[in-house]
Amino acid sequence: MKTLKDAKVGQTVTVARLHGAGPVKRRIMDMGITKGVEIFVRKVAPLGDPMELNVRGYELSVRRADAEMVEVV
Repeated sequence: MKTLKDAKVGQTVTVARLHGAGPVKRRIMDMGITKGVEIFVRKVAPLGDPMELNVRGYELSVRRADAEMVEVV
């Protein structure tokens, strides 16, 4: 299983599935990360946290812990 955390800078991935439950999953979905959406990885901070992404035409910073809950293809 490949997660968003494993994606490299410059790579575009597609969300296959969201893991997690309750408020955490809801927060990820509220950020626009839903099944089928394409995510472009713009930057990753020097220590790996956070990741800067382009989702649905806007920029978003996501913590690695949240990125681990997003399964991608």
